Amino acid sequence: MISIMDNRMQLESIELGIDRDHQAIRIRFMHPGRPVITSSFLKDLEAAQGLMTTVCEQDQARVPAERLRYLVLSSRLPGVFCLGGDLGLFLELIRNGDREHLTEYAHTCMEIAHRNLSGGDARLCTISVVEGEALGGGFEMALVADTVIAEKRARFGFPETQFGLFPGMGAFSFLARRISPALAKRMITSGNIYTAAELYEMGVVDLLAEDGKAEEMLHHYIKRRQSREGGYFAMDKIMAEHNPISREELFRIVDLWVDTALNLPEKNLTMMNYLFRAQSKRWDPKADATPVSRMRA
Repeated sequence: MISIMDNRMQLESIELGIDRDHQAIRIRFMHPGRPVITSSFLKDLEAAQGLMTTVCEQDQARVPAERLRYLVLSSRLPGVFCLGGDLGLFLELIRNGDREHLTEYAHTCMEIAHRNLSGGDARLCTISVVEGEALGGGFEMALVADTVIAEKRARFGFPETQFGLFPGMGAFSFLARRISPALAKRMITSGNIYTAAELYEMGVVDLLAEDGKAEEMLHHYIKRRQSREGGYFAMDKIMAEHNPISREELFRIVDLWVDTALNLPEKNLTMMNYLFRAQSKRWDPKADATPVSRMRA
């Protein structure tokens, strides 16, 4: 019988912990390499979701006021929440015409996102805490939450249009829950980088924190919710009912993303490779990005 964590458990890519004072399960991204959504990162998230289910089942033995009610996503890497999908992997799979593994990666992302969207088996309230860059799939991962807290220094955007793709892991569906569909489309297709303050004014970010104060705001927010629990959880449910996002919708979109990716022309793959190399150099100047060069095709 699993009994994690009156403190924490560390996997390769994430740290999983329990904060009993705030009735929260905490998932903190460790990002041991490039801060992107690698296959190992997805495996760790799947493992974490399984552990969360077990912990919440065991938690039913506690009185209701002590049970876990929140899932909080954040990053331990200063200045970065997550930079999105694994461009190196995408390039390799696209150049090899490997639909099977590209689809497997995309479907895994969507399974994880849909479970977080619904709060998992325990119907937890999900909260994203963004203290740095959240781009592409990283932005999508933040948007899955019921509540998004961001520091003023945080930056958000969808760079996929630079290489002829679109953010296929739910971006439009998640944004259209918060803002108008027309504005969501404009944001996605612009390729612009937005500040947390800009997104707060639009209604994408729920709570805007001063730099270095996101954790303080998170704790204050949870304490406020704890004293008014019924109304807050009811409003979360009303929002989900008003604009539901089905698993079928998410998978139709992600399959369109796979089709689009596999049909990218060479000029778009060259741009993707350029961004991948720049990303690799930023996080490891000695990194060898040649495995996804044109010679791989």
